Amino acid sequence: MPANIIAFTAPPDAPGWQRWLVLSPAARIVFFAAMLIGFGMLVHMAMGILGWTVTSASPLQHALATLSVQLLPALAGYLILVRLIERRRVDELAPADIPVLGTAGLMAGAVMFSLVVAVLWLVGSYHVIGTNPYVDWLPAVLVAGIGAGIGEEIVVRGVLFRIAEEGLGSWWALVISALFFGAAHLANPAATLWSSAAIAISAGMLLALVYAVTRSLWACIGLHAAWNIMQGTVYGIPVSGTKANGWLVSHRTGPDWLSGGAFGAEASVVALALGLILSLILLVIALRRHSLVPPAWHRSR
Repeated sequence: MPANIIAFTAPPDAPGWQRWLVLSPAARIVFFAAMLIGFGMLVHMAMGILGWTVTSASPLQHALATLSVQLLPALAGYLILVRLIERRRVDELAPADIPVLGTAGLMAGAVMFSLVVAVLWLVGSYHVIGTNPYVDWLPAVLVAGIGAGIGEEIVVRGVLFRIAEEGLGSWWALVISALFFGAAHLANPAATLWSSAAIAISAGMLLALVYAVTRSLWACIGLHAAWNIMQGTVYGIPVSGTKANGWLVSHRTGPDWLSGGAFGAEASVVALALGLILSLILLVIALRRHSLVPPAWHRSR
């Protein structure tokens, strides 16, 4: 296993109390969660003071308020976690990775969701009624694309998967982060146990394996953002249950297991199958590169 796979290792000279109460995986996850909640409350209050959350605010102001709540607490908490607690460089968010890994993620996400739509169209489930060239696409790109892509990837892959992996190893971290990702979508409009399970199995596992192979959050962010943008802004399909007005005016027919129902095509068996196939490919790559981390008690032997 290459030495640089594990981003953080507690210094050997750190006192025992510090290793347990500050530097242990569980402690760092708790610290980040507390910062996420605290910063989130502050940002939400600031958006209220600016008047961007009131009913009379413009769609763009609402989108900017949501984006701020999604983005700022996660970024601030992560930078404090990495720079002040772990005391290391934020290599997984290195700007130098954006042109290659970030762009590759964007292209992969766009192609993946286009394949899902193509299959749904071929089997007679996806129908295009017309186009809407005047659609207000910016709010959706800000919230479903940039906000969800960066904010959720920092929380789920940057914190939960990465830190759980340090202690429990890659396999348990994969399961835990995928289940968390699926459960986090249970509160969304039109969510069901099936839709959350589909997201956990396909997207949750896939994105964690993307990080395991690349060790870069930009690849995950690009894929996540492009998937959401293509789904809602381009193809006019609800994004995780949230209604979307896309450039294509469309509707889907057939059973929910095929079309995804009101939750969106990501709850379709087509998206699930594609996610599983790509996850298996990435798993083989990770195994061949020795990119999977064994549990801490195995590494210490």
